[in-house]
Amino acid sequence: MAVSPSRQIALEVLRRVEAEGAYASDVLHAELNASVKPADAALATEITMGVLRWRRLLDFLLERALKKPIERLDLPVALALRMGTYQLRFLEKIPARAAVNESVELVKMARKTSAASLVNAVLRKMASEAKAPAENYLPPNLSPAERLGILHSHPTWMVDRWLSQMGETATVAFLEANNRAPRLSCALHDVSRRDEVIRGLEAAGMRVEPGQLLSAAFAVSGGSPVRTEAFRAGQISIQDEASQAIPLLLGVRAGDRVLDLCAAPGGKTPALMRAAGGKAFVVASDRHTHRLRAMQTQFKRLSLAGAQLVELDAMQSLPFRGDFDRILVDAPCSGTGTLARHPEIRWRLRPEQLRESREQQSRMLRMALAHLARGSRLVYSTCSIEPEENEEVIAEVLESTPSIRRMPVGEAARTLEPFLSPGVDSSTLFTNDGYFRTSPHAHHTDGFFAALLENI
Repeated sequence: MAVSPSRQIALEVLRRVEAEGAYASDVLHAELNASVKPADAALATEITMGVLRWRRLLDFLLERALKKPIERLDLPVALALRMGTYQLRFLEKIPARAAVNESVELVKMARKTSAASLVNAVLRKMASEAKAPAENYLPPNLSPAERLGILHSHPTWMVDRWLSQMGETATVAFLEANNRAPRLSCALHDVSRRDEVIRGLEAAGMRVEPGQLLSAAFAVSGGSPVRTEAFRAGQISIQDEASQAIPLLLGVRAGDRVLDLCAAPGGKTPALMRAAGGKAFVVASDRHTHRLRAMQTQFKRLSLAGAQLVELDAMQSLPFRGDFDRILVDAPCSGTGTLARHPEIRWRLRPEQLRESREQQSRMLRMALAHLARGSRLVYSTCSIEPEENEEVIAEVLESTPSIRRMPVGEAARTLEPFLSPGVDSSTLFTNDGYFRTSPHAHHTDGFFAALLENI
């Protein structure tokens, strides 16, 4: 029996995620080239991301039948079992026979023929139980965090901290959002060409929906925008709406001196460059040369030029003589606001990493503030929902930097208002103490945090 290309691709992507620490979205982008049929690309993506999102629940169900931890199995065998169980439990249009048989064939292709009978037997059991709610199999007396962690497939330590911070209702909503495929949002770079671009995307077979937050954003489904003329011509970019909003918060003016301190992969820099104008001084920095090269490729597609790309370590004193009018510190972080888009993060992150991130982020912010001109603005942002990486960083740095203050919430909200879709209330995107915040369950975007600071 031949194995479908979609399942072969999914197995290879999952193998690289587990064995090499790769990110699924990056590997899928490389694997799903123009030679892959759209239907195969869609199924490969569904299986890959579904297995990563639901891994804990899948392993819980499988280990009941295996009678041992799934980690004891060879990796290809474990992955084939997860893939088969995901299809049986979550993909109603996939016949059970196909899910079982192709998983067996995947094991054979991986030269683990001796495990074929095990995979066949376990998946047949999974097929017989696929309609029963997973909750039926939970042992009694589990803690709330353990129970939700299994049913919604997140580590218990994450669920436990969110329960204490958000309460059960908001936590469950957040967990559910993390297990749904996120909207595929795009940024439109010239709003005057909106109708032309949308017609082209629809002609390519895609469905287009308006943005949730921003007038220059829209969401697509039913195909890949990367394969369209609009993308190749630099008319659109793929970017979550919350991510699109971050550079807009800076309120860059024509001629401003602008620093994008942690710029790679370069999604936010183009908005800063356009707002500053062609003759402005814009610096985009990163500590890795290959990421700066990727940014150059991005700028070329967008027909943008003029930014100074600088390789530097943002945790060290910055090599600039003058100050900047606008600075963006989009700090490296845990990424817990992107668990729907990057589900592998939930299995890699450890609690102690949040404390380590806070130390690094605080140092980066201090280095940047040392080059913020008087009367000027800095935005500190993360795609994290964790206080250690957000409010606690701001509080720590402001305590030791009396010349810097947070911008009032009204002023911060007014900066964003010109870019919002009709009917969107800017105040709903800011907390009472002036922080910009989005969440997957409330805004259907990634979870972003931003603080607007000014040098008084």
